[in-house]
Amino acid sequence: MKKFALTSLSLALLGAAGAAQAQTSVTLYGVIDAGLGYVSHANANGDKLFGMINGNLSGDRWGLKGQEDLGGGLKAIFQLENGFDVGTGRLNQGGREFGRQAFVGLSGNQWGTVTLGRQYDPLVDMVQGITADNYWGAIVATPGDVDNYDNSLRTSNAVKYVSPNYAGFQVEGLYGFSNLAGTTGQGQTWSAAATYNNGPLAIAGGYFYANNPTAGRRANGTEGGWNSPSSDSLFNSPINAAYSSAKAIGIARGAIQYSIGAFTVGGSYSNAQYKSDGSSFFGSQHYNTGNAFVNFQVTPALLTGLGYTYTKAGGDTSATYNQVSLGADYSISKRTDFYAVAAYQHASGDQRQSDGSTASAQASIGSYGFESGRNHQEIVIVGMRHKF
Repeated sequence: MKKFALTSLSLALLGAAGAAQAQTSVTLYGVIDAGLGYVSHANANGDKLFGMINGNLSGDRWGLKGQEDLGGGLKAIFQLENGFDVGTGRLNQGGREFGRQAFVGLSGNQWGTVTLGRQYDPLVDMVQGITADNYWGAIVATPGDVDNYDNSLRTSNAVKYVSPNYAGFQVEGLYGFSNLAGTTGQGQTWSAAATYNNGPLAIAGGYFYANNPTAGRRANGTEGGWNSPSSDSLFNSPINAAYSSAKAIGIARGAIQYSIGAFTVGGSYSNAQYKSDGSSFFGSQHYNTGNAFVNFQVTPALLTGLGYTYTKAGGDTSATYNQVSLGADYSISKRTDFYAVAAYQHASGDQRQSDGSTASAQASIGSYGFESGRNHQEIVIVGMRHKF
């Protein structure tokens, strides 16, 4: 990342002799990840797709972050992060200019960090980093990303606290305001997580909750859909699209990772609950997911990995998804790497459709959201990633 150091500012202290120096720095950074991919079944008709599939290991982004030393161990901090698709140049995250992150806050050595704005939730900050998603991105994500394993959503209007690191132990909490007048308790988001990361062992866990103020059917009989002012939508695939009118979502996640020599092994579990809206589906839908992975650092430049994901749905309807993923990543420098990833998924059981009917479950690998129209799907992608 390139750093542009701004000149130190001398601040005159009124009523006192001398001056204080405030050191300010701003960093411009980004990631560009582009790939060529093949999808065996990529739409409701089961047609094949060959083309550009981008943001695979890392979402395409650029951003600015900075800090100002206020003295006494206190700093003012900010971050603005834009998400985009390198293939088309269009904005991601619903067309927001800084849809990935946009916040300002204070950080102190003794008491921790408080930030305000659009931010990642504690499960993303503390749990995601010790899962396979940290290495291989969307290809290893939970089918349909029903539990936000691959960070499909962010929280807006949020206040977040992160504690100092106590010998590897940290806690984090977040509250996202609805900003809706007269509707206290509707449209808010909250989350909390804790992690221990010291030496070869890392453990993390937490909970996320988001409320939907437009749950159920509108007066004209159409579905309200997911319209939380504080939390983005998770309903971006055929696996869970039928539940976008849910009254609320709750996600519990935990993960563990251990490194020994050239090997890194890890596992995680999540339970995602979609609370019934009382009209379009009855009996809260839930998804239980177990993930496991093993990475092998073949050489300092070459990393390989194998992952397996099992997801079982229940409540309103039931379906089972088995997914196997492979990856290889070769770094030719500190900032540039080439990769190849592949995955296979098989679905069985029943799945609710967006029109309210039920049908045989269809596969949809990771967080890509392709509607396969079949009970199995394969994806192969080769790509290049550059960080700056």
